[in-house]
Amino acid sequence: MTYKRISFEIKDKKAYIGFGYNDKASMTVFDEETLKELQDIVEDLHTKEKELDGAIFFSHKDRCFMAGADIKLFDTMHTAADGQAGAEAGQTIFNRIEDLKMPTVACIHGVCLGGGLEFALSCKSRIVSDDKATGLGLPEVKLGLIPGFGGTFRLPKSVGLPTALDMILSGKTLNAKKAKRSGLVDEVYAKERLVDLAPMHFKKKVDKRSMMDKMQDAATDNVFTKKIIFQKARESVLKKTKGFYQAPLKILDVMEAGVMKGRTSYLTSEAQAFGELCIGEQSKNLRHIFFLMEGSKKMDDAKGVGRKLRRGACLGAGTMGGGIAWLMAKNDMFPIMKDLNQVGLELGLKQASSNFAGAVKRKRMSKDDFERKMRSISAQTDYRGFEHTDLVIEAVVENMDIKKKVFAETETKVRKDTILTSNTSSLSIQEMASALEDNSRFAGLHFFNPVHMMPLVEIIKHDGVSDETIESLYDWVVKVKKTPVVVNDGPGFLVNRILMPYMNEAGFLLEEGVSIKDIDDACLNFGMPMGPFRLLDEVGIDVGDKVSKIIYDGLGERQASNAIGKQMLEKEFFGKKNAKGFYLYDEKGKPTGPNQEAWNMLPKASKKMSETEIQMRIFLPMINEAATTLEDKIVAKAKDVDLGLIFGIGFPPFRGGLLRYADTQGIARLRDEMLKFSESVSKDRFTPCALINKLADENSTFYEL
Repeated sequence: MTYKRISFEIKDKKAYIGFGYNDKASMTVFDEETLKELQDIVEDLHTKEKELDGAIFFSHKDRCFMAGADIKLFDTMHTAADGQAGAEAGQTIFNRIEDLKMPTVACIHGVCLGGGLEFALSCKSRIVSDDKATGLGLPEVKLGLIPGFGGTFRLPKSVGLPTALDMILSGKTLNAKKAKRSGLVDEVYAKERLVDLAPMHFKKKVDKRSMMDKMQDAATDNVFTKKIIFQKARESVLKKTKGFYQAPLKILDVMEAGVMKGRTSYLTSEAQAFGELCIGEQSKNLRHIFFLMEGSKKMDDAKGVGRKLRRGACLGAGTMGGGIAWLMAKNDMFPIMKDLNQVGLELGLKQASSNFAGAVKRKRMSKDDFERKMRSISAQTDYRGFEHTDLVIEAVVENMDIKKKVFAETETKVRKDTILTSNTSSLSIQEMASALEDNSRFAGLHFFNPVHMMPLVEIIKHDGVSDETIESLYDWVVKVKKTPVVVNDGPGFLVNRILMPYMNEAGFLLEEGVSIKDIDDACLNFGMPMGPFRLLDEVGIDVGDKVSKIIYDGLGERQASNAIGKQMLEKEFFGKKNAKGFYLYDEKGKPTGPNQEAWNMLPKASKKMSETEIQMRIFLPMINEAATTLEDKIVAKAKDVDLGLIFGIGFPPFRGGLLRYADTQGIARLRDEMLKFSESVSKDRFTPCALINKLADENSTFYEL
């Protein structure tokens, strides 16, 4: 019998089953048709058990064994019962694979995630390629889900409970070497030999794990120890997620309650939990973000005129320049880092070295690679080698005249096709472009600090920029594993423009007598990674003041600043950079507590306000300003706003993004709240913009625009 999605062939008493057959997509997934074909094949194998020596599963794709279940299927599940039934259907197929009496070997090359790994776990043996593309994991928790095809039941039996919990609760991916060490796979081979060597694993599986692993399994294989393991895991989850995320806690509930259960009973609980999570708002929001991220890997309306940028340079060293040089070196661009003096260069090299050292410490990079990457950075005070660069990123002081002068000079030192960019956080890209003879190859490229941690990059257009320049930058940002958002020039661009009301309104609340603690706590309890005052310390109170003035000059009274920043600057409280802001910081930059001197000079905390009202005061102006970025065509779509704020300031992913959150709350209801505050607090800051009024009147949403 022939199949459309899976190849099935019997040779020399061996069954060869190949995923990704006749599939043009780069990633193979378990969609409805593939699962149905797999079910038929497995039943056929059961009828041929006495005739065959074993079954070998592989993939026709070069870099993907199986990427998991088709996420689009989850949107067809409208009730918890639908979700449970979907999970049980997959469990039934994988149980039948596990119950085959013949040897079964999964030959894994490339991506093996989610349902793909759950399938592999149902096979008796797993072998993997030594290729860098090979990775195994259960990332469902990142989508607000529990693995639903038996993963939470089978993984602990393969790698032990502690490792299984670590993998399932974090969604981390193991490379071939770590998968072998953990006991997840039996052996590692060259990708070309995987299928040929699979029959060697038809024999009884031998446990090749280290004695230490076996001792650990023995030590944890009792009810009392497992109880402690689950307790520690729960404490760790609550510390990391602050209890906002439902999936990891549900996973722990299922796994802990199922310690003594048999397969049937356990898998029923797993499927039930999957159904409950699948239809929840949180999982829907996280799946929404997944699709936004996948969509961001290709530029909307791209004309296909971008070119590859292979060699890079950074103008200006220091912390930001060093971070950019690190990113270029990490991606084998052999960057040049230029500064006016050795002091700046040393700071830049120190930053790059620190970033690479962190990777070495986490065992993601060898010491040899560390040395090689650092040697690839050319730190210099002149323009030697700039004629070989494809991309130059400027990161000098935030001064328009200086930046213009730097670009006018740099233009004469590079090739005619070298792309020139500015990492400015607030200065006009349109005005900067006027300094160049050919500004078609110039754009803004705004990284967020610290570069090695913040995933967002704003690509800023101006009137004269070419499609080739924007597309080349977009492709490069994706290549270096950052998330790009294309924006038009305007005060604060996208993220800082919307962020400013967050920090401004916090200051106005403080002036009214609401305490710093109450304000920060309200924002943290909403899901923000840090409160506005901690964030301002991170940004730099002096930097925030400078950016706020630029945005105010461009946008007017709705972006007016409070007086708090000026008071702080008068006392030289700059934030984390000089260890004194709203909070105090140690030599490693970690907060040590409130800066009592600053708190004493600020307005006395004399006003109690409910957490909900504080949140409305702070987030409504952000929503209003986000709407004006759409009105002003700073970005084209609501998804651009949400991507920018999730990856630029850490807006809570479980809420789906600022504008998706607004949509779920109801635009009309939010407008009513704005109108109340416009009367009681400030017309300038709370009067709904035209787009808010339009959507409210039409009972429409941002995502329907």
